[in-house]
Amino acid sequence: MIFSSTILENAVNEFARLPGIGKKTALRLVLHLIKQSPAEVQQFTEAIDRMKKEIRFCSRCNNISDTEVCNICSDRSRKSETICVVESLRDVIAIESTQQYNGLYHVLGGIISPLDGIGPDQLNIDSLLRRIKEEKPEELIFALSPNIQGDTTIYYIQKKLQDKPLRITTIARGIAFGGELEYADEMTLARSISNRQPVDNYMSNNK
Repeated sequence: MIFSSTILENAVNEFARLPGIGKKTALRLVLHLIKQSPAEVQQFTEAIDRMKKEIRFCSRCNNISDTEVCNICSDRSRKSETICVVESLRDVIAIESTQQYNGLYHVLGGIISPLDGIGPDQLNIDSLLRRIKEEKPEELIFALSPNIQGDTTIYYIQKKLQDKPLRITTIARGIAFGGELEYADEMTLARSISNRQPVDNYMSNNK
């Protein structure tokens, strides 16, 4: 792709660094911004700048938040006796879109993957264990992607909670093994949450 302007080329290259954005898509985005008024472009750049400077992570569940505690954790209408454990912020958005879950969340920030150099100490597992000890929920739902890494993470955390009077479940296998949770359609994901099963049953069926 040959550019007549170095400024244009640099802008396209920056957009192309975003995940899922190729050079052609990046060029379309840049050309769209060029057509916008200075006020509209400034509004766009200020939103990005503010996001980077002011975005926070909830001190309770690690979800993205504008304040110390996110709006889900601070919502008193949510069922605090249920905590849904997810891998990433995108999974929270995916589950919320189903409108089938009204409990709280805990974002691990990843899953255990030795091949990628990700161990338990690099995830938000200790804070989850502290939450369970302090808040004493009745049920812990694992909504992790159904793959080897997800199963390893479930097994590790389950072992840490053996002595807790806690119901531990996982979403039903409506999602194909090896799939990614965030890419599941809303109906499949909603059905998986509604038909969740005890972790012991799930783990024994996948040995």
